[in-house]
Amino acid sequence: MTGNIQGREAFLTKIAKQLGREKVATDIIRPKWRHQPQDKVLQGASPDELVDVLAKQCQVINTDFVVTTKEQLASDLHQTIVAYGGGPVVTWKDARFEQFGLTPLLKDTLPAEQIPVHEWETAKGKENIELVERANVGITISDITLAESGTAVLFSSKDKGRTVSFLPLKSIIIIPKSTIVPRMTQAARIIREKTANGEYLASCINFITGPSNSADIEMILVVGVHGPMNMTYIVVEDL
Repeated sequence: MTGNIQGREAFLTKIAKQLGREKVATDIIRPKWRHQPQDKVLQGASPDELVDVLAKQCQVINTDFVVTTKEQLASDLHQTIVAYGGGPVVTWKDARFEQFGLTPLLKDTLPAEQIPVHEWETAKGKENIELVERANVGITISDITLAESGTAVLFSSKDKGRTVSFLPLKSIIIIPKSTIVPRMTQAARIIREKTANGEYLASCINFITGPSNSADIEMILVVGVHGPMNMTYIVVEDL
């Protein structure tokens, strides 16, 4: 999916003139800083070490943490949904669910408990949001995961409604081990590279760090004020 930007040159030229410039600069060279401490945090950490960092951070952000394999993922996901009280369940329409072997589990109803499952469907429009509002569990998949802060980065699209991650009472985010990077530094670099390569980039990118938390009133921590009350990260060995 691609789009066309209209009137960009005229808009930028107008700004350049307001700044006293004759034209928009096109020969800008990104500076190379002598010291880049942001790259030294967790530098050289192995994938397993990053998983350990993420697990420890999840204790801080009140997020349950599960490590599993592709073969065991369906079973662990099912157990987590049941532990959360069942459905209704909503998911993205994401090819990765099939790649991880979850289609049989998430097709229409979960086995035994007859838990209804709704997959985000663009053609249903606002009905999707109504179904998400009534859901008990929302299931998404992380595109980039920051070990240092315990943050899952979700790229929205027409098939991946952003409400799936924050309207249901409980949220389960599947985290492919390959998506885990040290911190925001690497995430920003990945996003910038996608833009430079002309790749389609989501208009909405959500950085989610555990369930909703707020301590605005008298420094008393309250969970679930403006998002899920419970969250589980399920890390899948995919390397």
